[in-house]
Amino acid sequence: MEFMAKQMLSSKMGEVKKLTGEGDGEKKEEGGATAEEEAELMKMREEAEFARKEKHRKMEEQREGMRQGIRDKYGIKKKEIIVEPEPAAMPGMEGRLNKPKADQALLAQQAAMADEDLPLMKQVENGVNYVKEAATGLFAKLPFFK
Repeated sequence: MEFMAKQMLSSKMGEVKKLTGEGDGEKKEEGGATAEEEAELMKMREEAEFARKEKHRKMEEQREGMRQGIRDKYGIKKKEIIVEPEPAAMPGMEGRLNKPKADQALLAQQAAMADEDLPLMKQVENGVNYVKEAATGLFAKLPFFK
């Protein structure tokens, strides 16, 4: 009985293996595309990418024409985009994520600038203190705050 079951199942398993390419039957071709096919595919992709970019460039030209027509009709000025140049990279800073450490001269300059604002802060503090004193003096005169 075991022999019969083994014979029946093994023949079916062999057919399944043949379908998946794992068996002794027809094997799938490996190695992929040849160099010529790959070059041809790359060329086709580049052409498709160029066509897509050209299509989008033309669409943007049409949109910009419509925008300019609207600007002319309603007298709207076009916004100018100001691009600030990036600060020159310091030598030895390529690939660093953090900003360079501040030097002592820069720190002294920033402290001097902070000192210039100090009188203004003192004026504000003096004004606030004056108002506090006036309010306390006023409330001290009232009979129900004693």
